[in-house]
Amino acid sequence: MKTSDIVWSVLLIGIVTIQTLADDRPPRAIPEGTDTRDRFLKLIERPHVPLNPIERQSVVVDGLLETGFEFDAEANQRVPGLLLKKVSTSDSTRRPAVIVLHGTGGGKEAMKPLMRKLANQGLIAVAMDARFSGERATFGKGSEAYRAAILETWKTGNGYPLYYDTVWDLQRLIDYLETRPDVDPKRIAAIGMSKGGTELYLTAAVDTRILVSVSCIGVQSFDWALEHNAWQSRISTIQSAVDYAAKEVNVTNIDSRFIRRFYQRVVPGIEKEFDGPQMLPLIAPRPLLVINGEKDDRTPGPGLELCVSAARNSYRSANASHNFEFWLQPNVGHAVTPESERNAIEWLIEKLK
Repeated sequence: MKTSDIVWSVLLIGIVTIQTLADDRPPRAIPEGTDTRDRFLKLIERPHVPLNPIERQSVVVDGLLETGFEFDAEANQRVPGLLLKKVSTSDSTRRPAVIVLHGTGGGKEAMKPLMRKLANQGLIAVAMDARFSGERATFGKGSEAYRAAILETWKTGNGYPLYYDTVWDLQRLIDYLETRPDVDPKRIAAIGMSKGGTELYLTAAVDTRILVSVSCIGVQSFDWALEHNAWQSRISTIQSAVDYAAKEVNVTNIDSRFIRRFYQRVVPGIEKEFDGPQMLPLIAPRPLLVINGEKDDRTPGPGLELCVSAARNSYRSANASHNFEFWLQPNVGHAVTPESERNAIEWLIEKLK
């Protein structure tokens, strides 16, 4: 090949590269702040609106009172929820409340078996539908609307349907619970599953009103997974959104580099400043239980250990090591075993005393 041909080839590659980068939408900026908590809260901040809460119809099933409710999380975002408690629990007696957060494709109704177990222990069990899930799904079944919303965020830069919107809604749910005469506002706990487990630790890191947290199969290091090419299983839950996003910018090889760009656009900071090893330590000294599966490829082991190690160090520094526990379920994948669920309920009851 002639020298001139080599030069033109290099120039052509450079032009193509520049054009590809020019087609990329810039990642969302993380606002300045004094610390991680402030920066995260500023990132997800939106105009506050009155809660405008109402209660729906109540029914009694097997000695438990099931009450539907709804409130405004923000303008045009009405949140439906469900509350279970023992019929004998008087509204004049304030009781601890445990919020139950569902995973991808789920909804509040799917959480009722666990909610009933909590309510039968004398706790008030509460659940809500995350955006684009349950009653809030705009179309389709399962997680179709959720994945479509994530793709829309990639296109427009509007909203944070991947994790962050639920953090906002969860804080507003706590606002609502604080208005109820049957809830002790100083004893509010939460347990989350998978996506809900991630949303829980993000919220608990920035909202100290969550006294006790149980994050199930949701704690992870997004950065470790990207650096070690172990992100595929996590992304599979929103694969169609990622595929469409890649196609939009003419990316044919979806690799760690593209997934990092995708995160920076739709859930900024999740793989850096707001990753698990940075957020879990902020929960100390409040009680935190982390439950993961030994063979869960959605929360790869070495990345998980980074999170757990950071949390342990933080609790040790706060002289609160007794308030942090990590349960690794042997030979278990992305699931919570009945034994782990029973132990989690006992742990919640103990810490809420």
